[in-house]
Amino acid sequence: MLEVRHLTKRYSGITVVDKVSFTIRPGEILGYLGANGAGKSTTVKMLTGLIEPSAGEILFNGENVVRDMKAYQSRIGYVAEEAHLYPHLSGREYLQLAGRLRGMPRNVLEPKMDELLRLFGLWEDRHAPLSSYSKGMRQKILLSAALLHDPELLILDEPFSGLDVNAALVLRSLLRALAGRGKIVLYSSHVLEVVEKVASSVLILRKGEVAAHDSVANLQAMMAEKSLEGVFAQLTQAEDTEAIARKILETVAK
Repeated sequence: MLEVRHLTKRYSGITVVDKVSFTIRPGEILGYLGANGAGKSTTVKMLTGLIEPSAGEILFNGENVVRDMKAYQSRIGYVAEEAHLYPHLSGREYLQLAGRLRGMPRNVLEPKMDELLRLFGLWEDRHAPLSSYSKGMRQKILLSAALLHDPELLILDEPFSGLDVNAALVLRSLLRALAGRGKIVLYSSHVLEVVEKVASSVLILRKGEVAAHDSVANLQAMMAEKSLEGVFAQLTQAEDTEAIARKILETVAK
């Protein structure tokens, strides 16, 4: 179980994440939502140990993760929003590196990564440098690297970025299957349609604070909205999108 208690991050006295708390149990997917600048990626970086919180606690299976960060990180699979990969490595070499850094024995690593390359449609390009990969192909490499060691906790920051329709459908089914196997999943995304279909519950951030945290169905009922998109628009105080679109058209037509 992942427990986040009053998690806070400040930069130069400015609070970007403010006392955020939530719990994700095995088999659950938390959709972590918010407008640009709401604090989603900052939260993700704290959860993965990339930056330190200014205050609050992160507990995994009842243990504060700061007590043994390396042990905690070994149980995480992480897909970052931006695919910062080593461009000179091939896709297969990158997965080899990721597996070895995880301490996976070669006889386990090699067949597993080769099968993932096939399943993600990357087998023909396995020896090509990552610099030649499209954004979607790089995203598939990141997903493969995150899954290689069969982690207990998956932290996904915009995992659908750059994926084609078929790959996105596979990933949607995969998320459900991972939850079915008892994995803990935090899924941060702007793709509300997918979150609505796969998430057990959603947390919506507004300016670093929790604006709502409940199941999609409960939020829709409370907000009298038919979709998660409508709930999100209300809670994040979204502007009148149609009015903005009209003004843009008026501006370019001048």
